[in-house]
Amino acid sequence: MAVVEDIGLPGALLDPQASVDSVVQRHPELAAEFDGLMTPGTPDGTDGERDRAAEVRRAALVSKVLLNVFAPAPGTVTAGQLARWQSDAGRLERALGCAPGELRGGRAAGGTGRRPGGPGVSPTGTGGNGTTPDLSRLIPAIGPELGALEADLVRRMHLREVLADPQLAAQLTPSMSLIEQLLRDKNNLSGVALTNAKALIRRFVDEVAEVLRTQVEKATVGALDRSVPPKRVYRNLDVDRTIWKNLTNWSPEEERLYVDRLYYRHTARKTTPQRLIVVVDQSGSMVDSMVNCTILASVFAGLPKVDVHLIAYDTQALDLTPWAHDPFETLLRTDLGGGTDGTVAMALAQPKIAEPRNTVVVWISDFYEWRGEQLFESMAATHRSGAKFIPVGSVTSSGRGDVNPWFRERFKDQGTPVLSGHIRKLVHELKNFLT
Repeated sequence: MAVVEDIGLPGALLDPQASVDSVVQRHPELAAEFDGLMTPGTPDGTDGERDRAAEVRRAALVSKVLLNVFAPAPGTVTAGQLARWQSDAGRLERALGCAPGELRGGRAAGGTGRRPGGPGVSPTGTGGNGTTPDLSRLIPAIGPELGALEADLVRRMHLREVLADPQLAAQLTPSMSLIEQLLRDKNNLSGVALTNAKALIRRFVDEVAEVLRTQVEKATVGALDRSVPPKRVYRNLDVDRTIWKNLTNWSPEEERLYVDRLYYRHTARKTTPQRLIVVVDQSGSMVDSMVNCTILASVFAGLPKVDVHLIAYDTQALDLTPWAHDPFETLLRTDLGGGTDGTVAMALAQPKIAEPRNTVVVWISDFYEWRGEQLFESMAATHRSGAKFIPVGSVTSSGRGDVNPWFRERFKDQGTPVLSGHIRKLVHELKNFLT
């Protein structure tokens, strides 16, 4: 306490029950210090000497964030405790230069709020000596651990009782861990609890969809189609070209430019109707991918001239195409868990490949299959037909996923290596093919 007070910080930093938000609320001058707290900094003094006081101050603030996130309360978890932990986890993500929720696969998954880190840079910003971790390695490693902590808190919470109380349910912040638990338990909910569960799922879906929609819009689009005359509307007017082409009509005496022809920009893109078939393994190990890809499929379903089909499977397959445009309704129709038999999904997918050259099949699974050789042969036949086949092992925010080595090697030999990692990779691959 004496050290903390000596460096001008409040004693609340030492209280494990106080959230970072509550500390900042009482001491708003600390808000700016918590943001980017663990990104590379320059705490040197004016003469290039190390500022020991600044280092101790930063270490005290970092310790508060780490204590609150990595030492959650034991026993039964209340809705308030979960909300406080989620808030503190968001503070840790911001301290690392990420958007809140980005590392845990939440609302900001896929966000671009990360600040650059560098090799050999101390997370407390005290300079590099080659032994301290750099953020480029720390951030991907810490994301799955945060997700695991949050999932454990959700499991220890009496979720059904919380959902039955509107006031307690209002304290919940939707996250991937919470959505997974809601989807697993939805058949056991009714009345007010079911209504609150649906509202949380809807909030999460809408927020993630907005992030993915932005990524799709920013991705590369098709080339300009100059065979189509430009539309003669004001927003397409090419002012610079119009002035350049009419410079011969300049009147020095009147100081006026007479324009006898307007020029417009081409905006039409070369597009071909494409069919996107998304096959998602809905077994228990693939929940994160199931949620992300269901939402992603709905985003592509909203694009012009893209025909989206969605299939979910475990030991049985379900054609969710009629609801592909609405990820909320799609998720409510899924039953997470069970075994894995991709051959039943392939039986639904193959008849949909009417024009292989204009079809892309995205298959999301860990590929631990009951009838592996039979499934791979049908996948290889799909690839040989001319359809673009994209095997995906993980579509999460953390990028961590386990893929059957037997399938991984055969996909690599076939020339269709398994795509694993951030969902932005899949967005880029699909947009390149579909536009």
